[in-house]
Amino acid sequence: MRSFKNIASLIRTKRIGHPQNYSQSDLSLLLGYKNGQFISNVERGLCNVPLKMMKKISEVLDINPDDLKSAILKDHEETLTNYFNKAAAAKSSSNRASTSAEAL
Repeated sequence: MRSFKNIASLIRTKRIGHPQNYSQSDLSLLLGYKNGQFISNVERGLCNVPLKMMKKISEVLDINPDDLKSAILKDHEETLTNYFNKAAAAKSSSNRASTSAEAL
C-alpha cells in the first residue's frame, strides 16, 4: 500500500500554520484546482501532490523544497517497506500452505 502520510502531514501543518490561514478550498484554487477536494485528499493521505505542483505548493506555503523532498522520500521508503513486507508475508503464507499440503 502506498504511503503519503509524511507529505500529507507537512502540507496540512504548513497550510494551517500559514499567515494566510488558507482553507483547503483556497489552497486548491491557488494551485489551479476547481475545489478543495484535491487538498482534502492530499491531507488525508489518499494521494500525493503531482510533481508539477511541487514548486508552486512550496512557494504558496513557504515550504523549503528540501522539506518536501524529505517527506516524499520518507513516503517512498515506507511504501517500499510495506510492499516488501506484504510480499514476504505472502511468500511465507504460500510456503506454509505448501508444507501443510505435503504433510497430508
